[in-house]
Amino acid sequence: MPSEFELIERYFTRRTSHTALGIGDDGALIAPTPGCEMVISTDLLVEGTHFLADTDAEDLGWKTLAVNVSDMAAMGARPRWALLAAVLPAPEGEAQACKAPAPTPEWIEAFARGFFACADEFGIDLIGGDTTRGPRAFCVTILGEVPPGQALRRDGAKPGDSIWVSGWPGRAALGLAHLQGRTVLAEPALTSCLVALHRPQARVGLGLALLGIASAAIDISDGLLADLGHILEQSQLAASLQIPDLPAAGPERDALLAGGDDYELLFTAAAALDGKVLALGEALGLPLTRIGAIVAGTPGELAVNDASGRDVTPAIRGYDHFR
Repeated sequence: MPSEFELIERYFTRRTSHTALGIGDDGALIAPTPGCEMVISTDLLVEGTHFLADTDAEDLGWKTLAVNVSDMAAMGARPRWALLAAVLPAPEGEAQACKAPAPTPEWIEAFARGFFACADEFGIDLIGGDTTRGPRAFCVTILGEVPPGQALRRDGAKPGDSIWVSGWPGRAALGLAHLQGRTVLAEPALTSCLVALHRPQARVGLGLALLGIASAAIDISDGLLADLGHILEQSQLAASLQIPDLPAAGPERDALLAGGDDYELLFTAAAALDGKVLALGEALGLPLTRIGAIVAGTPGELAVNDASGRDVTPAIRGYDHFR
């Protein structure tokens, strides 16, 4: 395994496109776009909690950055810069403790290839980070830009707003359930769900297009209901949901409502803009589905009703690291 500085130089140092000074000094120098506000977020991925030990290295590299890009999308921001901190098993000791072999140069190269594929997709410069030994984990800090006062926040929902979700939430959770033996998927659903799990698609284009349209937004990382709950709590409101084509009770419904790891966007917008939102989805080639409405009520409270109006709200809303 290469030394720390050889690893950084060989696999993670590359030419930047919009950075004054990148990797190689005590800090990076960036030049924000005049007049823009900076958006900053960070996410930590830990083996056994956020990814399985045998996850493909290139897929893991992509996902490590993509989950952070999704935070930019949820704010309506354009991602610009990222820092990566990596904890990797040593050849002995730590490798056995974390149930993963020390990464080979080929593994690190594949991880970097996936990471930079995502960076190139969204025009992101890697400008620094750190490496150390220990159980495998990756932490990205990402920076983006948004026009002043236009960032999509969680606290802007209004009574009567429609609630929308992008794409196909639930697929990533079903893919994980299959890998863990909690359900069995057949093709073509299996491939679709595994791609959603390992190669999440951050909805940056949608987030940018929602500026001036959405009243609140969040990305679905912990579960549709759990993340909607954050909007409701921040906006001091409640919600009534009637999701089109709600699956029958079982793994598929559980994944849709509380699975998480989808990184689709959940957002609210004035009901008068329903037609505009649908047209936006068509223009982007991305399904946007109205799943309910914001209502006055106890902050954070929500109810899920099936097609007949029967309350089918589940007890579990999503993933919580400390429960």
